[in-house]
Amino acid sequence: MKRIMTIAAALMMSGNLAFAGEAIEGNWKTASGETAVIGPCGGAFCVTLKTGKHAGKQIGKLSGKGNSYSGEITDPANDKTYSGSGTVSGNSLSMKGCVLKVLCKSQTWTRL
Repeated sequence: MKRIMTIAAALMMSGNLAFAGEAIEGNWKTASGETAVIGPCGGAFCVTLKTGKHAGKQIGKLSGKGNSYSGEITDPANDKTYSGSGTVSGNSLSMKGCVLKVLCKSQTWTRL
């Protein structure tokens, strides 16, 4: 038991311990400086803006587990929806939105 506690403490100090729930859940600072919250909704995870001009607007719905998610992302400025994906790596979330899987834009969000 003592060894398990030591391993858990070492993982927490190194930042490699998984967050409660899915890795994607939580508050994120977007590339534009707004805050988005990602949380469970139905069988997926909804992305909702908490701050900024479009506060309260759901801008995405992603499914997956671990560190890899896919679904739809909406640009709140023009209400266009794209196929999207997100990959979590520590406190970073790489978000990608694509049209026809060819024209893609990416940005990195930071966990708050």
